[in-house]
Amino acid sequence: MADGRALAEQRGREGHLRVRGASVVERYFGDERGATDGKGWLPTGDLARIDASGNLIITGRAKDLIRSGGEWINPAEIEALVGSLPDVVLAAVIGRADPKWGERPVLVVQTRGSEPVSDEALLAPLHGRVPSWWTPDEVIRVPRMHLSPTGKVDKARLRAEYGGDA
Repeated sequence: MADGRALAEQRGREGHLRVRGASVVERYFGDERGATDGKGWLPTGDLARIDASGNLIITGRAKDLIRSGGEWINPAEIEALVGSLPDVVLAAVIGRADPKWGERPVLVVQTRGSEPVSDEALLAPLHGRVPSWWTPDEVIRVPRMHLSPTGKVDKARLRAEYGGDA
């Protein structure tokens, strides 16, 4: 859980990942505050689940979650499904302010080739695999996805450009 309480049932449930151990930092460089709580647990900022075999699977970043109508949408699940299409180079899902729902998902996508890919084709992998209300309200095509210096999709920049106010 986000507040640091362990989930009652941890197998197959998604939660906020916290770690502790000899190699976990106590504080970040230049920061006077400790990075861990009183029991030595470090909140990683990752979302994760433990599968039936006991494997830990990182499912996304907590800061990327979209809150829509009081429910959470995990962009990483949508991105994985859309990103698996052969015509897609990169896919990112961000939240856009919405007066009714608080936030709604928007798909930002870079496709390969010169042939256009329809919104329907891009959203088709979501049908029956994620709740229908997770379906992005808009598809925005970009010629080149904004990347951070580490090569990851720059979601902060995408939010600034396409997240807009309602």
